[in-house]
Amino acid sequence: MVRLGSCFVLLAMAAGAESGPRYVGSKVCFGCHADIYRSFTKTAMGHSMRTPSDLGQSAIPADATVAAASEGHTVRVFHDDSGWYQSEQEANVFVDKHKLAYVIGSGANGLTPIVRRGEHLFQAPLSYYSKIGKWDLSPGYKHADLGFSRPVELECVLCHSGRPAPLADQSGAYADPPFQELAIGCENCHGPGEFHAREPTRRGSIVNPAKLAPRLAENICLNCHQGGDARVLQPGKSDLDFRPGQWLIDTVAIFKVPAMTRDSDLLEHHSAMKLSRCFRESGGKLSCLTCHDPHVEPSAAEAPAYFRTKCLTCHTEDGCRLPKKARAADDCAGCHMPKRSVAMISHSALTNHRIPARRDEPFPQRQSPEGDDLLLVDPAEGRKAAIPDITILHAYSEVAALDPKYQQRFLELLDQLARVQPKTPFVQAALGHKLLAEGKAAQALPHLSLGMALDEVTIYEDMAKALAAVGRDEEALECLRQATTAHPFDAVLMKMLTLQYIKLKRFAEARDQMQRYVELFPEDPFMRGLLARVTK
Repeated sequence: MVRLGSCFVLLAMAAGAESGPRYVGSKVCFGCHADIYRSFTKTAMGHSMRTPSDLGQSAIPADATVAAASEGHTVRVFHDDSGWYQSEQEANVFVDKHKLAYVIGSGANGLTPIVRRGEHLFQAPLSYYSKIGKWDLSPGYKHADLGFSRPVELECVLCHSGRPAPLADQSGAYADPPFQELAIGCENCHGPGEFHAREPTRRGSIVNPAKLAPRLAENICLNCHQGGDARVLQPGKSDLDFRPGQWLIDTVAIFKVPAMTRDSDLLEHHSAMKLSRCFRESGGKLSCLTCHDPHVEPSAAEAPAYFRTKCLTCHTEDGCRLPKKARAADDCAGCHMPKRSVAMISHSALTNHRIPARRDEPFPQRQSPEGDDLLLVDPAEGRKAAIPDITILHAYSEVAALDPKYQQRFLELLDQLARVQPKTPFVQAALGHKLLAEGKAAQALPHLSLGMALDEVTIYEDMAKALAAVGRDEEALECLRQATTAHPFDAVLMKMLTLQYIKLKRFAEARDQMQRYVELFPEDPFMRGLLARVTK
């Protein structure tokens, strides 16, 4: 057992180069909080990520084959003495096999494996779905064959792990090991524990969410349980910058379109709760922690009674109008917070946090004053939201991709910021993209050059297209070389580089690039066919 005296040995070994207190890992907390630690590790959050070796301890099928989105392709998951693997193949054409490195998920809805290719992490094409007890295509793979090239981005894995260690400026790339702690741990909700481990009785050495104001405590949950229609990092911020006890808005702004006329259960827990009559009539006292103790998770059999006691802190036995005999085992949540299928993730269900008294209860009116303007989901209580213009521009760029009616507002903001913040890389990249789409490649180039500071895939693509459009093909080639060095697993950039070599009649280099491409993305029939023709 780890005791307080040995905390400092672990503390000295803990990784971290952040300013201020360091993250030390949950095992350090175990020294003084063993009972809480043991209870938490039994919750879904407490085993949100694991190694594949744990899969053998459950009744998960050790061999399954599923048809991929590409015709004639199949994806297989299997286990042998050396570990768990997934492979994609087309009979007599190719087999692409990868060892599973990690598994995301508690198993409540399912499990999604991760593969590691060099420094990069990618989602595996098959996930295990608990509801059906089978392996099936992972989220995102139903309508597209993404092979083993869908990157695991920081903003996703941040909410499924204890502490990821991303490499700077490389999408989907991580240090070795990629996680300082695998599953969600104590510090995800309590903040870095270095000071508290050294001086446990020192006031303010750790964050206790239960002692925070409801809205401030809620921001900890909000970070992972509220998606929104646009999530935008504030200027100069990283997803890793948020700390419990801070307002989330200072790190990331979450926006939604105004009209909400249907229940959406995927990462909408906070917005749904605030629409509920329970929240509105509580005077803001209702919060996530009213009903949830993150350290404890009742079993399926215990849940109805457990959550019923939470309801009865505000309601009474007589509050339910159904005759006692007609009630579903006095399961308040079962009636008023039913689990429903999630459209975006097959075979999955999440709880409706709008808490409707009746299933047909209409939505409360909630529109912004300007009608089409976006709603800020995570404002700081008691503080007027001062959202930077560049953050708002980012938000409109995201929602415009989902709903064309926001495109005009985005263009108006872009025109405005082009005058007052002309040196901002995102503004310049957006101006370049707009001009390129209008067929004005020469005019787009100066803007794209300034936007290259973002080092993003789409900027490289636009820059290469603009250079090629004005006849500067060698420069376009060099741009794509730089792009594939910075983003070595991006299929679009690699294909563009191959085609640029062909355009310049540099066929030997084009063939080498095709070979490299097919090694990385064998599921692509176009490039396999092209390589087959040039190697005959």
